[in-house]
Amino acid sequence: MDMTVFDAMDAPELRAYVEFLLKNYRTMDAFWFLYVAEAFGQAEAERLNERVWHRVGGLAARDIIKRFPPEERGLKGFIAALRFFPWTALIGFDIRQSDEEVILSVPSCPTQVARLRRGLDEFDCKEMHRGEFDSFAKVIDDRIEVECFFAPPDPHPEDTFCMWRFYLRDDGATLP
Repeated sequence: MDMTVFDAMDAPELRAYVEFLLKNYRTMDAFWFLYVAEAFGQAEAERLNERVWHRVGGLAARDIIKRFPPEERGLKGFIAALRFFPWTALIGFDIRQSDEEVILSVPSCPTQVARLRRGLDEFDCKEMHRGEFDSFAKVIDDRIEVECFFAPPDPHPEDTFCMWRFYLRDDGATLP
């Protein structure tokens, strides 16, 4: 990888480039999904999306831990690592944390909003995100459980597309 172009950039330029990368990442993901759905049907696009994001969640968590290691495991480590996950910045997750749980909600999903604006239905993203979040969380701490309160295709309030709960399984196990 040739990173020399970044050597002369100052902080604002690097930040602008990160914004460009994130937007490009989201755009690529959107067109990949739309073209797979066009070629193979919506159900197959959703199935493939589930497989991809189940894998990507865990891979991202491993890379984040290597580059930006959280100071602890459990829910606090999960939140610390999640802050570096590209979709946290892209989506603007609303994250509420207590000692017992983390509630993550999505007030406005750019992907679903764009689909609705173009006259398309919301796509079924519930199992995709369940796999993504579960694989991400398990890399941070394998005791973290994921519960979906609602996500498309479920009905949801106008001001929240999906809501998830993360909590620690209490199985009496101790961490190494």
